[in-house]
Amino acid sequence: MFSAEYSLAEIQRRIDEVQRFLSVTLSIANAHTVEFYTHDAWNRFMAVPPQQVLSTVGSCSDQQGEPEHKANESEQTGTTFGFCNDTNRLVDTRELFQAAKAHSLPGLGVCMSRDELLQVLRGNGPESGAPVAAIDAELVTDEFMNSKKSHEVKSMSEVVACLAQRCRVKQVIDVGSGKGYLSSFLSLQYRLRVYGIDSSSTNTHGAQERNRKMKKFSRAYQKHNKAVMSQGEATLSPQEELVDVKPGLDGDDDVVYGDGVGTVSQEEEVLIGLSDVNPAVERHSESNPDTEELFLSALSVDVIQPASPRVPSSQLSAEERERRKRENLERKAQNRSGGGSGMFSPLTSYVTAETELRELINELEDAVMVGLHTCGDLGPSTLRMFAAKPELAAVCSVGCCYHLLSEEFEPAAGQECSRGVCGFPLSQYLRDRSWFCGRNARMSACLALERVSHGQGIQMESLFYRAVLHVILRDHYGCFKSEKRVGNVYSKAKSFVDYVRRALRRLELDESKLSDGDVQDYHDTYRPRMGEMHAFNMLKVTLAPCIEGLILLDRLCYLKEQEDLSFSALVQLFDPLLSPRCYAVVGLKS
Repeated sequence: MFSAEYSLAEIQRRIDEVQRFLSVTLSIANAHTVEFYTHDAWNRFMAVPPQQVLSTVGSCSDQQGEPEHKANESEQTGTTFGFCNDTNRLVDTRELFQAAKAHSLPGLGVCMSRDELLQVLRGNGPESGAPVAAIDAELVTDEFMNSKKSHEVKSMSEVVACLAQRCRVKQVIDVGSGKGYLSSFLSLQYRLRVYGIDSSSTNTHGAQERNRKMKKFSRAYQKHNKAVMSQGEATLSPQEELVDVKPGLDGDDDVVYGDGVGTVSQEEEVLIGLSDVNPAVERHSESNPDTEELFLSALSVDVIQPASPRVPSSQLSAEERERRKRENLERKAQNRSGGGSGMFSPLTSYVTAETELRELINELEDAVMVGLHTCGDLGPSTLRMFAAKPELAAVCSVGCCYHLLSEEFEPAAGQECSRGVCGFPLSQYLRDRSWFCGRNARMSACLALERVSHGQGIQMESLFYRAVLHVILRDHYGCFKSEKRVGNVYSKAKSFVDYVRRALRRLELDESKLSDGDVQDYHDTYRPRMGEMHAFNMLKVTLAPCIEGLILLDRLCYLKEQEDLSFSALVQLFDPLLSPRCYAVVGLKS
């Protein structure tokens, strides 16, 4: 049964099931790892030894097949999802793990596969069963992207192209387009007009430098493409030909992609590193200027438009509005003279649900809106725009960075989030219940169960160091809250004593209060309890798919609450081992 066949009432019932499970277990996900020892988290929540938790994790990971459905309340044992009804402490780890599997998206059975979605789109389209129009020579994305990004772009682009064909549109709006990999592939491979909107700033020199490189790269790409079209002619790859254009560009360097805002703690850097992205890398790394735009550079100079200055449209001066209008008119004229070929126009703007697309895209027509790993509130904003704007015929949105979502009903949020415009909850159904997850739980939702299950374990020592440091801060410096941020000093520290010294200097605290022996004593005291922290974080990893599932079910529920949609579904687009944030919310208007 496809999720397209699920009614609003059925999705609401799945939400109720996950809500009930999380109402019992969410306290574990919301326990801050930094405060693990100062709040005695293990004894507060657990009535079993850590070895039992870890052995259960291993045995459950080895089991194959569908999860057992559904572990609920056991009257005989007096437990609910493995937690004692009297003490609210975990007493049955196997019951908890089975319940967690049952309340994940695969266990709930509400997701379509990518192949099922393509079958639905092609089977109900204007040309039933017809393949999506594409260029004769398929672009080899592995030459321009790392394996993760290549997998994502190829998997998602075919779905987007099918949506465009189903809706009979030629325009695509890529929100949060980053470096433009998806946008450029859609324009090159499927001849779609793509407008990539991203909030990252690019100075004039950077834009000019990229255009200069694009001219050189495009000659190599066009030469290679023509050679491929001829029969029996041996050809070099674009990267091999680029050696003649500019020595040293071999395309083998790692490509850093994506842009973000905000800061993360050391705990977030470690935990989220097991998910689809590492925000610390994305926000603070500088890509090699010789390789940052390898894939974008494959575009012809005629189809690349320079980015506009990073200023919200509401703050533009009259002169700037007029300048952008002239640029849009010139681009429109170029588009018309292009004979219907693909085009990619990168635009720089901060996007919210209230963004007027016609102020950014003067030649806007009916379009498909897409977002590949839209960060935080950008995912919900994408769905709100889709629902509100008649020119958007379809949407395909893959979210990420749930820890950056704003929550309407989170007590700690105060007045920062105005009612009705927060990232979570999005559906009226969950808003009527004033449901909230909490930031630590949303951060836990970014963890990647599949990767951990396949041996990519959590970096426990850095988390252990930070938790013991917090004990020291409490005992000697009167710091009781986890808000103190020490940054990534662990990677530079040679020992625990060195780590503490660096952290105290970073926090501008008097390190002379403690001798090296005092510091080492803290390490030796808590080192035997490191297994507790390991087991506790494995529980967080186990709960991650359930928290992510509720966030995504909320988004699907929002689409099903709209009256003018003919189709809406959750779709697994990617291999979760390659790309843990693998689920897309897809919608089609009537």
